[in-house]
Amino acid sequence: MLQHTQYFRNGLDYRLGEQANFNDIKQTFGLRHISVGKWVTADESKIAANLVFDSLADLSQILNVPAELIGLRKTLNMLFGRGGQKGVQAHYSPSTRELALAKNAGAGALAHEFWHAFDHYIVAKAFEDRHSKYACASDLWLNDHLLKPHALNDKLSNLFKLVLLSEDGQSASEFVTNAIKVDKVQGSYYFSKPTELMARAFESSIESFGSLRNNYLVSGTTKSDQATRLIYPNVGHREQIMAAILDYFSLLGAAFERSSAQ
Repeated sequence: MLQHTQYFRNGLDYRLGEQANFNDIKQTFGLRHISVGKWVTADESKIAANLVFDSLADLSQILNVPAELIGLRKTLNMLFGRGGQKGVQAHYSPSTRELALAKNAGAGALAHEFWHAFDHYIVAKAFEDRHSKYACASDLWLNDHLLKPHALNDKLSNLFKLVLLSEDGQSASEFVTNAIKVDKVQGSYYFSKPTELMARAFESSIESFGSLRNNYLVSGTTKSDQATRLIYPNVGHREQIMAAILDYFSLLGAAFERSSAQ
């Protein structure tokens, strides 16, 4: 399937027409480790490496951060075509800090899973007290855990507030209340989890208002069916969220560059 699928992308040719490999991805984006499944053929590995490289490069360009920041200071691991979960196109495991993409079904999920990895990574940087090694910032923020005083954390808090709360900050946003309705109909607790709400807000805002289009990085959030409209923020909300994302990550990228230069 990977060999017979075309993915729309309008970004720059960062590779200058050269073939990428997974070691290039590790080095360029500051990942800790990459592992490719034994059932991934050599041809599939070449195709996937180009797709993943271009997608991570596009993401760093959209967020206005150095490419090396994507690896979260060499704490993030990536699995391709292995370590997946049955019926799941991609997932992030906080216990191992692994972002796993299914060989044939991982397309469009990379931005979503990157947010999960970031949501987990930033806890130690952003919050005052010690927390479970599995904790995510979105959960902690919604439960009123104390952020460390810093301009970056103020902007992160603003992003959480914009996504999760109403304009006056006194109740849940429409995005959240819609997700709660979906969970009630399905008899589950998934779409209204803070971690999932933030990941969907992140990916959908990038697909709608990012400066580049890349269907391997993110896709499927702009469909007009009712189910899609209920589980993602509306267009106006996405535009506001994207502005807050860029406000936060541009400052984070500048801080990363300063610390790396020291």
